[in-house]
Amino acid sequence: MSRPRSPAARRRTGGFTLLDLVIAMTILGILMGIVIPALKDAVARTHAASARSAITTTLFDALRHATVLGREIVVCPASASQCVGSTDWSPGWIAFIDGDGNRLRSPDEQIIRKQEALPTSVRLQGTIGRQRIVYQPNGGNGGSNITFTLCDRRGPKHAQALILSNGGRLRSDRAAPAAAAACANGL
Repeated sequence: MSRPRSPAARRRTGGFTLLDLVIAMTILGILMGIVIPALKDAVARTHAASARSAITTTLFDALRHATVLGREIVVCPASASQCVGSTDWSPGWIAFIDGDGNRLRSPDEQIIRKQEALPTSVRLQGTIGRQRIVYQPNGGNGGSNITFTLCDRRGPKHAQALILSNGGRLRSDRAAPAAAAACANGL
């Protein structure tokens, strides 16, 4: 006949020991240390791609409207529905039909596209001195080329340059190191 088990022996047969719990928590901590930064990078990459798509769409819409309507279209960084004198496009932008040719939006001038502020993890900076783009009815835009530097919280090495020529052509390239560092500063 077998001996009955003591209460202590019965408790050990089911459940976890403190050592089991410590090992499981250590493994979970290591996995979280790997997963969370990767997830943050994926979110930043997605936000940057969305910002790139938004500015590209706005520029192409403005070009199309200028050539189809035969009117000047202004694209500028904006607060609410007015251009602001800034090279930081992150707070949002507008594209509008410039009926009076003064490069400032009047209440009666139609907005053809409005972009709300970008997520705080993304920044879009324009070339110093270029606070607006004016598309002419022939499809070109006056002034010098404008280079947008698009960066996110992944850092300067992931920054992109979007270069808009006077002829209305848009191309992408690596951002200049100084522009990338300035863009990513503070993200």
